Amino acid sequence: MTEHAASVVAHGLRKAYADRDVLAGVDLEVPAGTITAVLGPSGCGKTTLLRILAGFEEPDAGTVQIGGQLVAGGASTVPVHRRRVGLMPQEGALFPHLSVGENIAFGISGSPREEVRRRVEHWLSVVGLQGRAGARPHQLSGGQQQRVALARALAAQPRVLLLDEPFAALDAGLRVRVREDIAAILRDTGTTALLVTHDQSEALSLADSVALLIDGTIAQHGTPTDLYDRPTTLTIARFVGATIEIPGTAENQRVHTALGPLRARLPLADGAALAVLRPEQLRLGHDPAAAPATVTASRFYGAETVLDARLSDGTPIALRCAGRPDLPAGAAITVEVVDDDGGGVLAYPSPAGGQRVPLGETRR
Repeated sequence: MTEHAASVVAHGLRKAYADRDVLAGVDLEVPAGTITAVLGPSGCGKTTLLRILAGFEEPDAGTVQIGGQLVAGGASTVPVHRRRVGLMPQEGALFPHLSVGENIAFGISGSPREEVRRRVEHWLSVVGLQGRAGARPHQLSGGQQQRVALARALAAQPRVLLLDEPFAALDAGLRVRVREDIAAILRDTGTTALLVTHDQSEALSLADSVALLIDGTIAQHGTPTDLYDRPTTLTIARFVGATIEIPGTAENQRVHTALGPLRARLPLADGAALAVLRPEQLRLGHDPAAAPATVTASRFYGAETVLDARLSDGTPIALRCAGRPDLPAGAAITVEVVDDDGGGVLAYPSPAGGQRVPLGETRR
């Protein structure tokens, strides 16, 4: 961990604009030297939270501590320039009239020229852009520009780095490579980082912990596997990954469905319920006694084929299959539930009538 890394603790943060509560009591802890992702839909308050942590906004209530120091919500607020919090925005925001080296040096103040040059070269090396100090931003690819933006932010030796949807402007293929590279750099440098994103795969694959922000509060905060495997509500399960939802009836921690009785992973009251499976928990059956279904359509995606099918009670499902199974519409199949860890499946009380959705389909 870098000597500059600091923890972040937000408690009871509230912020309203006009008559709309954007943050409604946010509690969040980011240990020093770790990467935390704040995940949530557009308009849920993610950027407002970042702006409060950075010092660009004042909370209406609540406190912020960085490295144990109270910086907001106390008798006096620590200004932006004294918080030593770096911010990496969506598109890097490099100065187009400055060279790459000058962009990185912009955040380094009060040092002799030779020291600045040495630090610029160091950070260019860290982000894999040795020898590009003299280039202009327009001469770089989008991914290289994001690397320069990261180098500029880290060169200022922030205690905490805030990243606001930093990969959103990149095309899909480049986005994956750049985000993995930047996450590796942050871990290698031991930087405390808070990443804001609406992309579930980004949050789950990059962060040490994920905080799901919904309706102005942290709905759940835990490791990526905790959020994916044990979401505490149906809303969270639907947001964090794809779901296949099968209606049934819960009794004694089992949900009786067209797939057979399924053990509920989390505590569940008896009554109408939804069994919620991840796509990888369903597969074509090899046992004739498995749940019967009928293929209705197939969609080819290269590495996999998705079979649309209906269970015996008419519930639609989607099965991901490797390769190209020769199963036309109307073909009879069987379906098995995969429970490799023996933990059962997710299950929740059925939503109220006004909240019901088409069941059995894969939701993204």
